[in-house]
Parts: sequence; structure tokens; C-alpha cells
Amino acid sequence: MSNIVPVSIEVLRGAALSPQLEELARLRISVFRDWPYLYDGDLDNERGYLKAFSKSKSAMMVLARAQTSDGPVVVGVSTAMALVEESPSIRGPFAAAGHNVSQWYYLAESVLLNQYRGRGLGHTFFDEREAAGTRAGFRKFTFCAVQRSSDDPRRPAQVRALEPFWRQRGYAPLGCACTLRWKEVGSDAPTQQTLQFWGRSV
Repeated sequence: MSNIVPVSIEVLRGAALSPQLEELARLRISVFRDWPYLYDGDLDNERGYLKAFSKSKSAMMVLARAQTSDGPVVVGVSTAMALVEESPSIRGPFAAAGHNVSQWYYLAESVLLNQYRGRGLGHTFFDEREAAGTRAGFRKFTFCAVQRSSDDPRRPAQVRALEPFWRQRGYAPLGCACTLRWKEVGSDAPTQQTLQFWGRSV
């Protein structure tokens, strides 16, 4: 008998997003605490960030729920919106690099609990977000990922590199980056982090 817990996928937009923001905050704090983000997050900061997200007219969310003996449990969330609605700290450097921000759909984040990885849910998250962007008239997609040195002593020995997965999806570095600040695990104060943009056109 299989021990694999079934996972269902739901795509949400508009008013349906707000009831799920606490789950997204919880997962962001849990998943981004690990390599490579090493984000020492808290609910107050998350709620501030997600409040702005909830006001976006183009925002969407892909929700992954595991059907456990205790009922459905949210184990993964992925989000996206038009890049023009993202924060100036993200869209500003993108525009400064010569890109027309209004043409791009921004794949904001994907967070999935470790025990549910390796089932193809990463592809599902990309598929659903790209489909939403295509329906909205976009043909260009981008996301950004934190940059870490290859010899960073905090890098886990058996970590799986995500770059091959992104390239398989047709994404490549766009030659530009943005900087954000967050408190890393083990740090006393927020520090500046560099995130590289990846993109593809269809």
C-alpha cells in the first residue's frame, strides 16, 4: 500500500486570496528559513508584506493541500502578479536594466514543505502561474532568486541546485538583479541581499 499522501491543487484570485495569507506567511517563514534564503522571518513582517500583495488586482495564488488523516493541510503555496504591481525595490532595478516592466508577469515565490518535494509540484506551480499570466495577456515571465557564493560555509552538503530545473523550464539569467534586506538566521540585524532575475519569453 502506498504511503504517499494525496495532494490537491487549487488556483485562487481576488477576494479568495485573503483567507489564505496566514498560511502563506507560515510557509514562507518555515521554508525560507532554510538554504539558500536563510530568512529569519516573523509574522508581523510577513503580514505587512502580504497586505500589499492582497491589494494587487492581478495577484493569483496556487495552493497545494495534502489530504491527511486530520483533514486537508496547506503544504505549498506559489504566487504571481503583474510586475508593474510589485514593490519599487523589485521593479525599479528591472526597469533600470532596460526592460519594459509592463510587459512582464512576475512569479513571486514558491514555498513547499520538504516532504512534499520530488512529486512534480514545482512544475505545477510554474504551469499554473504561467497559464494565469498568459490568460492575462503576458508573454514574458520573470522571477528573482537570492545569490549565494559556491563556497558559502552554510551551504548544505547535499543541497539540490535549482538552476537546472529553471533552465529546463526555459528560463535564463536576464543580467540584472535587485537588492532586498532581511534578517538571516543567526544574525542580529537585517542585511542586504542580492537577487538575480531569471526570465523567459513565449
